[in-house]
Amino acid sequence: MGAFENIVVFVIIWWMVLFCVLPWGVQAPKSPAPGHATSAPARPRILLKFAITTAIATALFFVARAVILSDLIFFHTP
Repeated sequence: MGAFENIVVFVIIWWMVLFCVLPWGVQAPKSPAPGHATSAPARPRILLKFAITTAIATALFFVARAVILSDLIFFHTP
């Protein structure tokens, strides 16, 4: 795998993990300010979620890379 393929695989894994991590710990505010959405999270903690996403995506990327390079799944046509 070249650098471009590695980046593409990592970005795809990162976005998939992000959408799994985003709902973690979300709580609506008890009394939202007038004009604010009642479903908006009180504390989104987005930087923490980005850090968790990056850590999980990095681990999953290395697993995916090992599987691809070991030819457990054959991607090439004969």
